[in-house]
Amino acid sequence: MYAFIEGKLEEKRQGEIVVNAGGVGYQLICSASTVAEAPQAGERFRAYTYLSVREDAMDLFGFATKEERTMFLKLCSVTGVGARTALGVLSSMPLRDLSIAIATGDTGALSRAPGIGKKTAQRLVLELKDKVEAGELTSGAGQAVPAAAMGAQQEAVAALMALGYSSAEAARAINQVQGQSDKTDQLIMLALRTLGGN
Repeated sequence: MYAFIEGKLEEKRQGEIVVNAGGVGYQLICSASTVAEAPQAGERFRAYTYLSVREDAMDLFGFATKEERTMFLKLCSVTGVGARTALGVLSSMPLRDLSIAIATGDTGALSRAPGIGKKTAQRLVLELKDKVEAGELTSGAGQAVPAAAMGAQQEAVAALMALGYSSAEAARAINQVQGQSDKTDQLIMLALRTLGGN
């Protein structure tokens, strides 16, 4: 119903923001990352939105980027995952780390999100892995990564996880060196230097 709402940011607090658009204050339920990215009160802000309509409530969710909203909708499509749980998952780690955790099947990282147990984490991987791999994961700068390069990055992340690093650690390390090579073995070597502090 609403693609986005843009206006002056009136309030900003944990889990929600209020945007004044055309004299109407829209209360948006947001992830921790969107709240963090929102400017100070009084500045303009565009939030990409999703209206959730249930028998007993109407909730308007707001996201700082289209990519976060897309992931939110994917999470909500998983059996047993509601809007609030999906928002909790988005708040638990950066969007890129979440995408890589799903793509590499890291149920341990996913199950650390509030409301996500081991079985739900397994469902997230089972139902979303192909959807995340089929599209393009986004870099930390919010720019698309070509599919071929993403394949090497996914393999490198998986290799680092096999060496004992968490998906978040591996993803951050690969993200830091992603432009330096498109070969898996070189990415691993460069990432290990980063992780080792060299």
